[in-house]
Amino acid sequence: MELRHLRYFVAVAEELHFGRAAERMKIAQPPLSRQIQDLEKELGTRLFDRSRRKVELTTAGVTLLEHTRRIFEAVELASRETLRAGRGERGRIAIGYPSSLAYSGLPELLRTFRARYPAVEVVLSQLAPQAQIEALKGGRLDVGFVRAPLEEPGLASMLVRRESLVVALPPDHPAVGRSRIPLGILADEPFVCFPRSRGPAFFDQLMRLCHEAGFTPRIVQEAQQLDLVSLVAAGFGVAIVPSSVRHTRRAGVAYRPIVGSPKTDLRVAWKKDNNAPVVRGLVEVVRKVGIQRARAPS
Repeated sequence: MELRHLRYFVAVAEELHFGRAAERMKIAQPPLSRQIQDLEKELGTRLFDRSRRKVELTTAGVTLLEHTRRIFEAVELASRETLRAGRGERGRIAIGYPSSLAYSGLPELLRTFRARYPAVEVVLSQLAPQAQIEALKGGRLDVGFVRAPLEEPGLASMLVRRESLVVALPPDHPAVGRSRIPLGILADEPFVCFPRSRGPAFFDQLMRLCHEAGFTPRIVQEAQQLDLVSLVAAGFGVAIVPSSVRHTRRAGVAYRPIVGSPKTDLRVAWKKDNNAPVVRGLVEVVRKVGIQRARAPS
């Protein structure tokens, strides 16, 4: 049984006239009659009572018509949903992000994406940059937001924004009185930093900035990025962080710009061979809408 047989059957069932049904289906009447006969033969029962004056559905024909209409509704739905999936309007997307991004633009970006693609399931994972890279390469993430240079041959990326780096200090630190801090004055300070394994490229960028200022930072404690500000507030040391970390509004921490205004890049990344429409859709939203630049809270 093929869909064309069912379409011919529905035309005859609705017209109750082979001539009008043939005209509706734009075929000659004899081929239409043969198609109906073939269908009846395949099903092993008559679908129509035929006489010279009229055509009527049999009980079997009425039953088949009910089921056939549901079949065509399902086919139409499948066609629409397939088209939507092909445009990236359905499906699932796994997104990785650094902790600071949750406070500086990710909610707004996701709100825009969900407004455009409401049927797409979004799965979020807060991960360090290196963990995101490994997950992207392994196919466990579709898209990730990572900081600093990205030199992975299997990944594609796009610059989202360039963000200033700032120094996080206890509020009673002598350097808080400065409007901008030259990194060199922090040479003797204890530093808190995230482990290099969590983001080698970003870690190396921070170390390079300190080396250019003439010192190697003395790291006394390691922690996740958002935990760093708690360690600063507790007096463990100072830290260099992206300016968006200020949006966490952690009490007991002061932030000051760095002389020379060094920047860190936030990039959206995906696997080069991941051509899923939902991935293209998210990247396009990032391209058009972007992620708001971090601003100091008032």
